[in-house]
Amino acid sequence: MSSKRCQSGEGSPVEGVIVSHFGVAVEVQVADGERMMVRVKRNSGHVVGDRVVVRGEVLDRLERRSELRRRDARGGVHLVAANLDVLGIVLAPLSPPGFADRAIVAARAAGLEPFLIFNKCDLPEAVPSAEEAERTYRGTVPFFALSAATGQGIEALASFLKEGHRGVFVGSTGVGKSSLMNALCPDINLKVGEVSEHRWLGRHTTTVSSLHALPGGGELVDTPGFRDFGLVDISSSEVAEHFPGFESLDCRPCRFRNCRHRKEPGCEVAALVEAGRLSAERYRNYLAILDEAEAAEDEALRRPRRK
Repeated sequence: MSSKRCQSGEGSPVEGVIVSHFGVAVEVQVADGERMMVRVKRNSGHVVGDRVVVRGEVLDRLERRSELRRRDARGGVHLVAANLDVLGIVLAPLSPPGFADRAIVAARAAGLEPFLIFNKCDLPEAVPSAEEAERTYRGTVPFFALSAATGQGIEALASFLKEGHRGVFVGSTGVGKSSLMNALCPDINLKVGEVSEHRWLGRHTTTVSSLHALPGGGELVDTPGFRDFGLVDISSSEVAEHFPGFESLDCRPCRFRNCRHRKEPGCEVAALVEAGRLSAERYRNYLAILDEAEAAEDEALRRPRRK
């Protein structure tokens, strides 16, 4: 596939999609499959998946259908990718507790369909954790138990993505996102980091965000990994609405429309916990995410308004 550097004033404006981001330059794929490199400022705001119009060395970004953002452990906000419709949440043994719940809330609030992948199921030690995760999220989100190393279960995931989805994998470092990408699209040959046998974790090796078309259909964004998934601009009401496990509230709502599922009378979530349909641990995960959203709301109210 040809690639060239875009020169200022060269040719007519062309529309394309950003398929790679190198920090100070992006690679844009246009309709005929040709790719061009365009220089950008390091903090330009452009991300992989953006639809753009190229005019010389100027990029005009078209309206985004969706965007996925996350907050890191230091409070920094990162835009992961744009114009996605699904979010693949990758788990493995010793994945951080609550990561899946947090990512599902973020995906739903962003208008994306979340799905869960439990990787490394070729390891006997992983099977109990995978089975527990499937029981927890059964009927809530699509769930795939697989092994990128052996190919076990990969076809089911590929069939799901072939429906025309554009997504991204998120998960803590070492869960096998690059291995999954290699299994689904062997031609990209992403470098895989070393994995500690003791903790089954590794160091992520991706340094460039890129969009890849899968052989049978669908697209995946590969982006540098992270160990956390802090919420960005998600209200406490959205947490209460989107937390996985609360789906039955659509049919049997709480007494109060604005119930935050703490100790309000007539709270159906309390009934779920009491009946064992939502574990105490999952409920603690919910309260932790709710606390985070409410703290952000309080901080926003205290912040001086710009005149």
